[in-house]
Amino acid sequence: MAGPLTSPATVASDASTSPWPSLPDDLIRLLASRFLAGDLLDYLHFRAVCAPWRSSTASPRGRGVVEPRFHPRHWALLPEGHGLYPGHPKLHGYVRFFNLDTGAFVRVHIPLFDDHCVLDSYQGPLVLQRDHDTAIRLLHPFTGDILDLPPLSTLLPQMRQELQEVRPARLKLPWLRSVSTAATFADGVVTVLLAFCDLHRVAVATSQDHQWTMSTWHYAISSPPFPHQGKFYVVYVMRADHQAKIFRIDTPLPGEVLQPPKLIATTIADKLRGPIYFVECDSEVLVIGYGGFPFSKMPVYKLADLVMERNKGLLLRGYRGGWLRWPVNGKLRQGA
Repeated sequence: MAGPLTSPATVASDASTSPWPSLPDDLIRLLASRFLAGDLLDYLHFRAVCAPWRSSTASPRGRGVVEPRFHPRHWALLPEGHGLYPGHPKLHGYVRFFNLDTGAFVRVHIPLFDDHCVLDSYQGPLVLQRDHDTAIRLLHPFTGDILDLPPLSTLLPQMRQELQEVRPARLKLPWLRSVSTAATFADGVVTVLLAFCDLHRVAVATSQDHQWTMSTWHYAISSPPFPHQGKFYVVYVMRADHQAKIFRIDTPLPGEVLQPPKLIATTIADKLRGPIYFVECDSEVLVIGYGGFPFSKMPVYKLADLVMERNKGLLLRGYRGGWLRWPVNGKLRQGA
């Protein structure tokens, strides 16, 4: 296995006297790909070392949103707490991001929050709503790239029935701000799927559209929709027998029609019962629930195994017997 790469900052400090800037272009691109596969900020630091490295590698500016390889997947907006929402005057336009892998923090100046609010994030880019016209915008926090999508207000005429009892009219839009986001990226066109957690409906729009299209159907839900690789996964637990049905909602490609949820798996009630949640681990979707009553055991299944009806899961024992912690080198180990 190859050893760790030299830090870009270390190389930069010796760039004037070392042979690093004169590396062949193909080797520079190879090193850059290694940094980009690890973390976007390392890639940006790599490009900043010297002009030859910058000219030999692709700039993410202008492509930070539309090209997923430039997404800051490992970074999440950090809630400051104490009422200090993004755009609060005391923050002076700065927000902090937290690296989910390394625990590192970075402080970024984003004055856009003066007239935008954050609804969600997807693969790193933030999902914003502009105040004055309710336009939905995807913002790359590190490159400043912005992708514009139609206003949320274009959905109101399509939702007269659901919101007819909401008075006054200005209170209708808040019902649309509790969202979960999924998206696909193809040939420079971004298709965004919004799942409205309070209304149990979804809406779709592309970066070329002028309005959102609301689904004609509702989805059953027992926990918030879980986005993964351009899809939503939702679970509905049957009250009678505690059996759970797992559905998938696909983001349509440009020109395709939004399809209803597709049933992909049904859990066995005596092995996995609600409440049930999804998590991601190493690009796999895991399904976590309870293994019966009392709720002292927590089975963990790979979603792919449930779809293929391979009901082999990992068992987490409750606090009375300690926890089985997973994964450690691909194996379970007994917790203290």
